[in-house]
Amino acid sequence: MKQVWLAVLLVAATVASSQSQVPVIETTAPDLDAILQSVEHMQQQNPAQSQPYEVTRKYKVFRADGKQPISEVTAQIGFTPPDIKAYKITQASGNQRGEKIVRTILDQEIGAARKSDSNQINRGNYDFVFLRRENFGVIPEYVLLIIPKRKAKTLLLGQIWVDASTFRIRRIEGTPAKNPSVWIKNIHITMQFAELSGAWVPVSFDAIANVRLAGQYTLTGLNVEVPAQASLGP
Repeated sequence: MKQVWLAVLLVAATVASSQSQVPVIETTAPDLDAILQSVEHMQQQNPAQSQPYEVTRKYKVFRADGKQPISEVTAQIGFTPPDIKAYKITQASGNQRGEKIVRTILDQEIGAARKSDSNQINRGNYDFVFLRRENFGVIPEYVLLIIPKRKAKTLLLGQIWVDASTFRIRRIEGTPAKNPSVWIKNIHITMQFAELSGAWVPVSFDAIANVRLAGQYTLTGLNVEVPAQASLGP
C-alpha cells in the first residue's frame, strides 16, 4: 500500500497538468475491476496478438530544446506470432548518438514482445488506481495510474488512457520501472495507439531521455506505413 500511495504522489503533478488541459467529466471511481477485466479481454482479442504485421516508423531525435533534429532514423518493425518481433534500420542520418537512442528503444520493444505475458497491461503485472474520467475530443476515457509489481525494463510507472466504450488503451505514458540502459539515467515514454489494418497498434512513440555525460534528448517516432501482412526480409 505504501508503494501505491508513493506512486500516486509521483504522478500528482502530471495529473494536475492534464486536468487543466481537458474537460474532466468525473473523478468518482467506477467499478475498477470491471474496467480491468474488459481491458484485458480487449488485449487478448486484439488481432495484433495473433496476426503478422509490419510497420515503417520514422524517428527524429532532438538535443534538449533544439528546434532541428540532430538525427533522423527510419526502421522497419515486424511481428510474427506469437512472440517474435524484429527490426532493422533502413535509413539513418545525422548524429550517431540519435541512432543509438533509437536502437535502445527498439531493443526494449523487441524484448517486451518475447515476454508478452509478463509485460501486458493487466492485474498480473500491475496495480491500478482510478484517477479520473475525461474526454478525448468527444470520446470519454478512463485515466488509470499503473504501478509495476516488479522492477523490469518493459514495465512502466505512469498512466493509461482507456476508451470508456471499447476499453481499448489509447495512450500509455510513464517511466520504466528499471532503466533500459546503463548510459540512460532516466527516460519518459509516451505511446499513442490506433486501429490500423484491423489491429490495435502503437502509431506514435515519444520519449525524453537523459543520457549520461551528454544531457537531455527528445525522440519522436511516427508510423508512416502499415501493410496488412508482411514480414522483415533478411
